[in-house]
Amino acid sequence: MLRSLVIRDFVIVDTLELDFESGFTALTGETGAGKSIMIDALSLALGGRADANVVRVGKSRAEIAAEFDLSQIKEARNWLGDNELADDDKNMLLFRRVLDAGGRSKAFINGISVTLTQMRDLAERLVDVHGQHEHQTLLKRDAQLSLLDGFADNDVLLADVKAKYGAWSQLAATRAAREANEIAITREFEELSYQIGELEAIKFSIARWEETLNEQRRLANAAGLIESAQSAIDSLDDNEGAVLSQVDAVGSRLSRDAETDPALKDSVALVDSASVELREAVSNLRHYLRTLDIDPARLAEIDREMVDVQEIARKYRIEPKRIPDLLQQKRDRMSALGGGQSLDELIAAEQAASATFMEVAKKLTKSRQLAAKKFAASVTKSLQELAMPGGKFAVEFTPREPSSSGLESCEFQVAAHEGQTLGPLAKIASGGELSRISLAIQMLASAKASVATMIFDEVDAGIGGRVAEVVGRLLRALGSKHQVLAVTHLPQVAACAEHQFQVAKTAIDGVATTSITQLTDKTRVEEIARMLGGIKITEATRKHAAEMLRNAAVN
Repeated sequence: MLRSLVIRDFVIVDTLELDFESGFTALTGETGAGKSIMIDALSLALGGRADANVVRVGKSRAEIAAEFDLSQIKEARNWLGDNELADDDKNMLLFRRVLDAGGRSKAFINGISVTLTQMRDLAERLVDVHGQHEHQTLLKRDAQLSLLDGFADNDVLLADVKAKYGAWSQLAATRAAREANEIAITREFEELSYQIGELEAIKFSIARWEETLNEQRRLANAAGLIESAQSAIDSLDDNEGAVLSQVDAVGSRLSRDAETDPALKDSVALVDSASVELREAVSNLRHYLRTLDIDPARLAEIDREMVDVQEIARKYRIEPKRIPDLLQQKRDRMSALGGGQSLDELIAAEQAASATFMEVAKKLTKSRQLAAKKFAASVTKSLQELAMPGGKFAVEFTPREPSSSGLESCEFQVAAHEGQTLGPLAKIASGGELSRISLAIQMLASAKASVATMIFDEVDAGIGGRVAEVVGRLLRALGSKHQVLAVTHLPQVAACAEHQFQVAKTAIDGVATTSITQLTDKTRVEEIARMLGGIKITEATRKHAAEMLRNAAVN
């Protein structure tokens, strides 16, 4: 859940430091005071889009930091661990966003620089924001289907359908290309097959090529190498007056003289060491001669191998070391053209992929149909509570061409009152009715959500009276399972909150500044009374406000 939010030099905010608690929190204030600024700031801290005009006039940069408690959010803790961004305290998470007046921004998670994509990816596991204009999105069929899939927990099925559709589409495209260019593709197949066989026949590898070059150099110069090694052995040990004999003689004489003058002992040791190393060199040279042999047959074989490789390299106009890359390119092209399969084989593979897709797509269809009944019943029930007696809600499916999202689209239908025929949401519902239907659906979607923090930005627009009180109670009930933050202008909704912040705009030295204050029990009465009473707040209004707060706490 969201623990704190720090905002500096953002729009008309100078400095704000806010602490939040669990349950339902309301943000209220006069129209134009900037109630949505906190939501906007939090959205930016979580990776939202921004431009330079969000920086407070006269300041060089804006900074927003949001701290979350992850003790109950395992998925977010795992994400941080997988991305090596976890803090020493694994239950603490800090988002930080810095935006300068030039439009550039920097993003940090737990003090480590990250991309905005990473920020948004993690934020989706923590916060769900419902905006005041969300009912406009609700009119789009794709958005309706997405809402239904969310209610049905179809994430895994959707991913499977998308993967199976992708595999089928790729095979269909390959088969279509083959049919359209059968002669040219057949010719290219034959050429690729020959080239791949030719390249594979030489069994080329870079490591083997290096070994072959070294062996060729050794065998080609074997006679000279043998002569040099034998000459060195003769000079060191075998000839009359060999180096080792002279060194041994020098060592013996110095050893005798060292008995007279111990100062020679170090020199004796060095001469003895040189004698040992020279004998080791002679031994190594004798071993080298035993392993080195003039082998014309092997040299000829290696020369043939090298000629084969060099001819292939010249043919394809590449360096020998690029032969493996060229072979892989040919294999990849063969695969792209169908892997050498015949047209009949491609058609069979496409049909198998289509059948696999249809199997999982039908499972998705069934899941949607089952969920639609529950979804419609729940929304219908909510409509009764939101002062739409006799209102009904249904989900109608329409078959469509197979796609990565399945075999059907859906359309939300509604009857706003008793006796009205069900019809498309976009055509049947009035503005106020659409707001209530949207709110009912959002409440239902939120109750199913796995994130810890829900934010509602004036989603109660267009309602009032008893309906507003119902909405407040629904938000309070939602607050028992999630942390709920709601920007509202309705006293009935605010009274149901467990915590309340007041947003106010003042002018300091001619510059507008927004402040946000957490209200006490006493100041809450004043704020609810202001929301109820308008310009002049009477004692009766205050009593009404206090009564609303008491009733909300009891209910």
